[in-house]
Amino acid sequence: MPRETGRKVIAQNKRAWHDYHIEDTYEAGLVLQGTEVKSLRLGRASLVDGYAVVKDGEAWLINIHIPEYTMGTWTNHAARRTRKLLLHRKEIDKLVAKTKETGLTLVPLSLYFKDGKAKIEIGLAKGKKDWDKRQSLAEKQAKREMARALRHRNR
Repeated sequence: MPRETGRKVIAQNKRAWHDYHIEDTYEAGLVLQGTEVKSLRLGRASLVDGYAVVKDGEAWLINIHIPEYTMGTWTNHAARRTRKLLLHRKEIDKLVAKTKETGLTLVPLSLYFKDGKAKIEIGLAKGKKDWDKRQSLAEKQAKREMARALRHRNR
């Protein structure tokens, strides 16, 4: 059987880009159970309410929803269990320093398979104010209108 290559996105947290200013991103591995991997291979996961914390020198992913595997038995996993993130010690130390001093938070941005292994992209994020959200929506709409005008002009 050939090995998987490339990147297959399972879930994205578009809400995070709307609610936060993403300052930096990190790629981390996940410690998963067998039925969780099978459920992810079916493309089922939700990152909406999730966040990451660093406790006792280890990074943990909290409140990510990976539904139970339908073909699983009594050994099935809990849907919203806390999962360990696999990061290098230097990355964890950097995250601890940033989150303590400046009030930043760790938000999951996307969950994907990279060369057959489950990975998650977490972002070091700062919360947006309401006027920031309105401003980013206005910029997005202006870009869309400019692109539309350019398309119609070229016809």
